[in-house]
Amino acid sequence: MSKQSLDRILQSQGFGTRKWCRELISDGEVAVNGETITDYRASLETDGLSFTIFDETWEYRQHVYIALNKPPGYECSRKPSHHPGVLTLLPEQFTWREVQPVGRLDHDTTGLLLMSDDGAFIHAQSSPKRHVPKLYVATTDAPVTDELIEKLLSGVKLHDEPAPLAAQSCRRLDEHRLEIVLEQGKYHQVKRMLAAAGNHCQALRRTMVGRLELDSLSLDEGEWCYLDEEKLSLLAPAGA
Repeated sequence: MSKQSLDRILQSQGFGTRKWCRELISDGEVAVNGETITDYRASLETDGLSFTIFDETWEYRQHVYIALNKPPGYECSRKPSHHPGVLTLLPEQFTWREVQPVGRLDHDTTGLLLMSDDGAFIHAQSSPKRHVPKLYVATTDAPVTDELIEKLLSGVKLHDEPAPLAAQSCRRLDEHRLEIVLEQGKYHQVKRMLAAAGNHCQALRRTMVGRLELDSLSLDEGEWCYLDEEKLSLLAPAGA
């Protein structure tokens, strides 16, 4: 538990510079527990704090942990080059908070994307040493065969990898769709593995990270939600 001045609180939550936050407060745009506060020096307990800005209520969060149902056509970058960035799908203050994607999905890949401003969390989730499984549904150009599944499970050689990469699990869903689970998180890994196995990926969707399933979040494409402690616990490897 800690106390901070109201201007520092607003700045930490991504509502702009200290100067801008002080102006918001002085202009009577900030309320706490229904009471308008115009003194930016007011010291408030951050634990459990909620406040209202422009009639929208926010809860104080030391860090934010977000799940986004990523639509196609967005880049997982703070500085996108060819397509809109995924941060444009979030409230503007998350950009001020330096929220960033945990790993990357290609611009045409859809599904579950984690985002946060917690550097330790981002590093831990991105580290291959944690062996966090990620489940994808791939739509293929050619039919899914038993031979294709066998190759993906036994391992395929990619030209810039020292050893073959294998799926943790893989199963056929229908003639042109398969479900594949990977732990490594290499660049374009599903697409490159399918190509190395003699097929081609037409569409790709991530549906689960660890034990956190996208369907359980009830998010339409482009929608996001905060992850609470219960949901965050599902991101740990099984048995962790």
